[in-house]
Amino acid sequence: MTERAKLAQDFHDQGYNCAQAVVCAYCDLVGLDKETAYKMSEGFGFGMGCMEMCGALSGAFMLAGMKNSAGADQPGTTKGQTYKVTKMLKEKFEQKNGAYLCRDLKGVADGNVRRSCPGCIEDACELIEEYLTK
Repeated sequence: MTERAKLAQDFHDQGYNCAQAVVCAYCDLVGLDKETAYKMSEGFGFGMGCMEMCGALSGAFMLAGMKNSAGADQPGTTKGQTYKVTKMLKEKFEQKNGAYLCRDLKGVADGNVRRSCPGCIEDACELIEEYLTK
């Protein structure tokens, strides 16, 4: 586990949700201050509050967008590439864990817990760190 992944785990242990833990551990690499990163990602924990897309993975998507986007001065110019990156992150995450929805990862329907929240955070960190540092 990398130092930033450990930092994300520490944040989660302190009460950050899974999305906040991931985004705050890497926010400095994409030009975000920690307070903004924390607030921006709050609604994405617990699978966007309703056990949908994994919050840790959503956090990785936010970071990918921050790295890749050309910004509001050039609308639409980087969306396609950013979507390719988020699709790649989702596919790698799902390949590793057998799911990407919070409810499926937690085994709500079938009792088969595929990955813990700390495990999802670790996996999302591994994927986004690889992308951010290449």
